[in-house]
Amino acid sequence: MKTDTGINQRLLNAFILQAVLISVVALLGVYAARFVIGDILIQRALDDEASHYWARFDTDKNAPRPDTYNLNGYLNPGDKIIPTEIFNLNPGLHKLSDSHSDFYIVHVSEHDGHTLYLEFDGQQVSELALFFGIFPLAGFLIVIYLSGWVSYRLLSQAVSPIIKLAKTLEELDPSSEEFSEKLKSALPDNVDQEVAVLAQALSDLSDRIVSFVVRERNFTRDASHELRSPITVIKIASDFLLEDDSLSEAQIRPLLRIKKNAADMEELIEALLILARESDRELSSEPVCINDVVSEEIDRTNDLLLNKPVKVGFEEKNKLFVNGSDKVLSVLIGNLIRNAFSYTDEGNVNILISGDNLIIEDSGIGMHKDDVEQMFKPFKQGKNKRRGGYGVGLTIVKMLSDRFNWPIDIDTQLGYGTKVTVEFSNAAIY
Repeated sequence: MKTDTGINQRLLNAFILQAVLISVVALLGVYAARFVIGDILIQRALDDEASHYWARFDTDKNAPRPDTYNLNGYLNPGDKIIPTEIFNLNPGLHKLSDSHSDFYIVHVSEHDGHTLYLEFDGQQVSELALFFGIFPLAGFLIVIYLSGWVSYRLLSQAVSPIIKLAKTLEELDPSSEEFSEKLKSALPDNVDQEVAVLAQALSDLSDRIVSFVVRERNFTRDASHELRSPITVIKIASDFLLEDDSLSEAQIRPLLRIKKNAADMEELIEALLILARESDRELSSEPVCINDVVSEEIDRTNDLLLNKPVKVGFEEKNKLFVNGSDKVLSVLIGNLIRNAFSYTDEGNVNILISGDNLIIEDSGIGMHKDDVEQMFKPFKQGKNKRRGGYGVGLTIVKMLSDRFNWPIDIDTQLGYGTKVTVEFSNAAIY
């Protein structure tokens, strides 16, 4: 599993998101305070100012009108000059604008047949509210950002050994003998206990992997030698007996079967050894013509069709070359052709090379639906299994397919046959 986002990036994203959310909430709070001051506090202050004036008016009809830097009062009737834009306003609070101010408030109240107009410069108050909100907000945000940045740096330092450990693991081969030492040297001396435990667990795992790899290599080497020797003896003995001209056809037939099965076993051992190798670099890799491999495998397994009314067709729409091991390709294609021949009692086996695909289609017995899900599992044979099979052929095919990136698709229907398509990626087509 791969991801494009590292721990440091996630921490940075979380810090940025936190900073943005705090900034948005703080700004909304400042603007909300501005509107609260403008709509509630100013109205409350002007209501109190009007009540105070009417109280003075009741005792002195000539009481002076409110007149300050931000507040002007007009009385009707009583004052000769009243701004025309406020003269016809109804009682209540009104927000207006003119050439002198972008925003001012007019409070209109009535008492004993008189109307009091209080004109208040709301623009200045609004600017002051915003001004005194921005500066505390800026200081608050600076403190938040600094504390967040310090937290981010501390968290980055806490996870940096894990990041370094991950980069070291990416560059090292877990099965190499120097894995453990390089892993330990990649960590600082004052590493956290959890990171040290993780590194030690990975080191122990690497030691176990190396031990398993060494044991597997020794086994495959010894098994190869011990198994090939008796198979070679069987093949030589079969060839020697087949040279006897006095043998009847009934005697030759089992000898040919012994020879063929010995060859099949030899290929099976070779395939298992290929799969057991640790590195693909040990395998030969050169352009191999799939057409030639198919022809060779048809000739090699053609005796499976003896006494069967089966017609084999091989159509080549192009030449297909794949960079790989001829032995690997022989094992993969041979198993597929062998299956088609073995499970087709009559009809046709059509083999087609088209583009970068190898298609093997037969009119054989097909497979049950339940068998399709089990076909790639080792030693699993379908309900219509044939004698002589080991139940590992398709397992080996699947392993080779996955290892060398040659996707295989199998379409089968019970009683109608099977169609196998192998796609050879990055193949050369001529």
